Amino acid sequence: MSHFSNIKTQIRNILSLQAALTDLGIDWKSGPANVRGYRGQSCAAEVVIEQDNDYDIGFSWNGEEYELVADLQYWQQPWTVNGFLNRVTQRYAYNTVMNETAKQGFQVAQQQENKDGSIRLVVQRWSA
Repeated sequence: MSHFSNIKTQIRNILSLQAALTDLGIDWKSGPANVRGYRGQSCAAEVVIEQDNDYDIGFSWNGEEYELVADLQYWQQPWTVNGFLNRVTQRYAYNTVMNETAKQGFQVAQQQENKDGSIRLVVQRWSA
């Protein structure tokens, strides 16, 4: 019986996911690679975060989105699972917005990080 939990996300872009993890100062490895789990079990993932206790966290493509894959009993991050996912999701959204707006010719005019942790962006595009 597998000890791995798969937690759904709304993450679909691997490059924005990797940028989000980097923004948060999280060391990650690009896969495909194995996420190590209980009693030598493993599962494949496209992004792997190694933990000091030899139980990894990963993000695995399920055909629609990248799911968080981990043996939650051995979670060893500075945030709870929800706190981790909230931070990763926010940085993922930020990177996705920045990439998509840049593709469309927009530039950031203002960026404000609010006390509640939200980020306010104002983008603009000059047209001739």
